[in-house]
Amino acid sequence: MAVARGTRFEIEHDVVFPAGAAIVGPVTPDMEYVSNEDKARGKQPKQKIDEQTGLPQWKVTVTDPSAEKDRDKSATVTLLDRVQPVPPPAAMQGFDFRPVVFDGLMVEARVMGEKFKYQGWVLRATGMREPGRSAGSKQAAAKTPAGEGSGSQQKAA
Repeated sequence: MAVARGTRFEIEHDVVFPAGAAIVGPVTPDMEYVSNEDKARGKQPKQKIDEQTGLPQWKVTVTDPSAEKDRDKSATVTLLDRVQPVPPPAAMQGFDFRPVVFDGLMVEARVMGEKFKYQGWVLRATGMREPGRSAGSKQAAAKTPAGEGSGSQQKAA
């Protein structure tokens, strides 16, 4: 059976994160890699655009309490949206720990690892919301204009 590279499979949030998921950092633009040589020539990084949807890519790191292996306890989800998604409110004031449910979640198989290879998954979603909220309420509660977020970037899971 041949499955084309880049094939994405829709999947329910609870299948990927049976014990839930929580955001542990900011939502940031997913930027293209620029080598040191290109930087020296003045090339500026651009935000990545998803090849299948044409939407800008945003990254957010989540923790998965149901993961059995340490390498799987943290994952990066790529959000596809025209504007920078806004995460749900923090669970506890003073801690950047935000329980989240991803809408439109998709997985794509990928070979991971540097020296030792293993099968991993690239996670993409079209939205996120606070657990217990309906998917329709994400539009008003989870978006702001691009550029109003905070920033750091993590490696794709």
